[in-house]
Amino acid sequence: MESCRSFRSPVRLRVPKARSRTLVEGADGSLVRETVLPGGLRVITERVPGVQSASFGVWVGAGSRDEPASQMGSAHYLEHLLFKGTKRRSALEISASIEAVGGDLNAFTTKEYTAYYARVLGRDLPLAIDVVCDVVTDALLDHGDVEAERSVILEEIAMYEDEPADLVHDVFTQQLFGDTPLGRPILGTIDTIQHLPRAAIRRFYRSRYRPPSIVVAAAGHLEHDVVVRHVRQAFAEHLDPDQDVADPRSGRRVRVTDPDVRVVSRASEQANLIMGVPGIARNDPRRYAMAILTTALGGGMSSRLFQEVREKRGLAYSVYAYAQGFVDSGIFGVYVGCLPNKIGTVLDVCRTQLDDVAQHGITSDELERSKGQVRGGTVLGQEDTGARMTRIAKAAIHGEPLLSIPDLLARIDLVTDAEVRDLASDMLAKTPSLAVIGPFDHGETFTSVA
Repeated sequence: MESCRSFRSPVRLRVPKARSRTLVEGADGSLVRETVLPGGLRVITERVPGVQSASFGVWVGAGSRDEPASQMGSAHYLEHLLFKGTKRRSALEISASIEAVGGDLNAFTTKEYTAYYARVLGRDLPLAIDVVCDVVTDALLDHGDVEAERSVILEEIAMYEDEPADLVHDVFTQQLFGDTPLGRPILGTIDTIQHLPRAAIRRFYRSRYRPPSIVVAAAGHLEHDVVVRHVRQAFAEHLDPDQDVADPRSGRRVRVTDPDVRVVSRASEQANLIMGVPGIARNDPRRYAMAILTTALGGGMSSRLFQEVREKRGLAYSVYAYAQGFVDSGIFGVYVGCLPNKIGTVLDVCRTQLDDVAQHGITSDELERSKGQVRGGTVLGQEDTGARMTRIAKAAIHGEPLLSIPDLLARIDLVTDAEVRDLASDMLAKTPSLAVIGPFDHGETFTSVA
């Protein structure tokens, strides 16, 4: 039995003319500004005093959940192909141009977006803008490149399959969401990649890589108006002030399967498992309480699960809790890597701790310690221009308000033990799903999760 939830019907919005605004002014002199160019392309920057580097990225609101089931892996395949050449640059020239100034160039694909980014010295930011925008807007997608990269991606899938600590996350997500866009693997499968036609990849590129679905972000040693000028030039042929903008994600339905156990049999020396439940959406007001709860349960060496599973009982080397939010749903999971003969005890201990927190919440000491850990991690995570670029880009691509760091820390401080307890009671009281990779029979049952 599967439950469904519907979201708003598709709408079309008229994009206004270019406009600029200041989003955040920091006490340290940092400044976040945003400009929306004709056609809906958003450019958001953060000037960071005292740094010499700059990070630049083009974030596209198209990920693996936007693919047809028969074309799984299209978004990730396309990410690879965009670096294979444009009308102005070969694959070698793309990488060499950034590396010649000591910079880094890379990309990644998620379920809901794809990002292309570079980090360079501030003086080389115009080059980074030109190269990254060229890659995103003018890729050739030649037949020979498509076929050559097909083998590369099949190798990547094979490598991923050989890493059970990574693979178990895909197995768990598939168990939780079933055969739905959220449940399918980002890389696709061997079968879909082998049969994915170039025409399908081109259609995905043309339909999804459009200015209204794109956020351009930069952070570091920069001036906003200069970045906007270079971006406008790079996207000049793609900015249509009269186009209508459709929300490509309206009308989505999230589906969660009934709790169950999925076992992937592997002749491995270690069992890798994830036990978890549906979490909360990315913009859920309880996300700050979720950060505290996840940290208290499994966010570090002082967390409850680390202490109970590793320190007190020596049952595992690696144990942690994590939360991931999507636009319409989320995941809360507990990962453990342990010896196969200890999996029953590990599951008993984890389920006991989750049940206890579901019934009683966390202690006042855990609350304060977790707040401090989240606060510190938030601030320390912004020491790098790449992290700052990522923060402002994610807020923009997801359509969320951008909080200043002091405001974000204040939100964390306001989380109460009652809020954490209510979230834990609502979420952790559910029967969890379980994914296991290890030397077990496919039909083996693990009663500790029931």
